Parts: sequence; structure tokens; C-alpha cells
Amino acid sequence: MNSITQDVKYRLSILSYATKHGVTKTAIKYRTNRQFIYRLQWRYEGTPASLQPRSRRPHHHPNQHTSQEMTLIQNMRRRNPHAGLVVFWVKLRKRGYTRSITGLYRCLRRIGLKRKSIPNPKYIPKPYQQALFPGEKVQIDVKVVPSACIVGQADARGEKMYQYTAMDECTRVRYWEAFQEQSTYSSTVFLQHLVRKCKFPIHKIQTDNGFEFTNRFGPSKLEKLTLFEQQLAAYGIVHQKIRPYTPRHNGKVERSHRKDNEYFYANHRFYSFEDFKKQLAVRNREYNNFPMRPLAWKSPNEVLRSFLATV
Repeated sequence: MNSITQDVKYRLSILSYATKHGVTKTAIKYRTNRQFIYRLQWRYEGTPASLQPRSRRPHHHPNQHTSQEMTLIQNMRRRNPHAGLVVFWVKLRKRGYTRSITGLYRCLRRIGLKRKSIPNPKYIPKPYQQALFPGEKVQIDVKVVPSACIVGQADARGEKMYQYTAMDECTRVRYWEAFQEQSTYSSTVFLQHLVRKCKFPIHKIQTDNGFEFTNRFGPSKLEKLTLFEQQLAAYGIVHQKIRPYTPRHNGKVERSHRKDNEYFYANHRFYSFEDFKKQLAVRNREYNNFPMRPLAWKSPNEVLRSFLATV
């Protein structure tokens, strides 16, 4: 025992005084009863640890689980080791158990029969084919402008604003454009502007399964091509759709949208759609000229220029 508590010091002083002056004088001096002093003398074994305060928890309780209930709980837990607390409680109630769910939880915790959780299977990522040249794969996604950023007359009119983003996987060059609606028509116009402004041919475009891009999960059994897909076919560009509900497969453009929230939308306000377009163009120029760690601290425009110089 490395340290002695105040309670132990107090009890040691009682025993020391009682040895010299007797139990009665000790009880008067320390304002306690003689039974307490006798009990300390009986417990004392020559070490301070023997005088440590003991648990006052009762050994029995009038409302504690009966032996029949404990047997039922143990047998049911053996047959249902992975059942949750509520499911396990319902199963017990069907067999005559009348205790509350809180009482069952305390009982399971006390006897060590809490649910045995099954570990989740380890996620093993599949090898990802990196883009080797500009235009091999371009990720496209749409971001809804936060309503808190729309102020003034634009807010009074209830205007909605959307940011269409295209990112080349190889060079990380991004192209942004502002739109007032999220639709397959806006996606088609964005694609036309992207192809016109791109300094390299685009071979593949990857998107999610939103209705602004595809009718893959539409109500019709016939998968009719959207305007966006028709335009892709006219350009001869392959359209790759990511796995449903898996935005990490479009991770590069999704990560860039998160950065937009932190560094752009968090401290910018837009008073009109034209104002939004101007500020978005400035942000686009800043992004494409900012060095990035995945590019060995080169900017996307620098990487693109180095590729074009070798062609």
C-alpha cells in the first residue's frame, strides 16, 4: 500500500489512543461508540490495509432476482448470445419474466452475460487503377450551395444555386460552373462547356447515380438515356457510374467539395446569381494554381502544363 487515506489515519490514531488510555476514554475523546473501537481492534492485523473502509453494499435484497429467474436468464443467454438488450428482454417476457428492462441490464452486467458483439468484417479496399494521363477519367458531381450563403434579394426570392464540378483524376484540375437548377439539362450544358474549355480530350466521365446524370434507378423499367448520357454518346465519352450509395468511389471530387465548405462557403455570401458566378470563378482560379501534396507540392495547372509539354 503506497499511501494511507485520511480514514485509515483516523482509525490508526483511535487504536493508538485506545491502547494507552482504554476504550472508554477513547470513545469520549473521539466522540464515537465503543462498539466501533472494538470492531477496529478485531479487524486490525498490523497493517493499514486491514483498516480500509469496506463496501457497504448489502449481500441480499428483498427484490433481487430469484434463482428461477437467474436460471431462465442464463439458459436464454446461452441460446441467444448475440441478441440485443431489447430483443433479449422481449424473449424473456414471453417466458414469464416480469422485471423491467433496466433491472435486466443491471443483472446481465453483474453476472457478465452482456451481449457478445460480433466484430464487423474487415474492409479490404480493392486496388484502384490510377489515371495515367489527363482526360483518362474525369469525376463530375453537383453541390447544393448552402442556404446560409444566399442573402439579400436572392434570399428573399428563394433562389437556389448549384455548383457543378468536374475534376481530372490525373492532374486534379477542376472546372466549376454555377447553375440555378439541378437537372439533366444543366448537366448537359455543363458537359458542353467542359469539353469546349478542356485542353485535353476526355475519354471517361464518372458520376453518381443522380437523376441529373442517369435514369438508372428511375421508375420506368426501360432505362431511357438522359440528355446528359446522349451528349456523352455524341462525344464518344464513356460514362462510368459509381456503385449506389458509395460516394467514396467519387472521392476526389467529394473531398474537394468538403474543402469548399471549409474555405469558401464558410466565409462567403452571395447577393445574386451573378455575384455567385463571379466569386466561383475567382475560387476556381485560386484552386487550380494552389500547390497540393498529392502532386508533390505542385499546382494542378503546373502538372497539366508539364504533361502537355511532353506530348
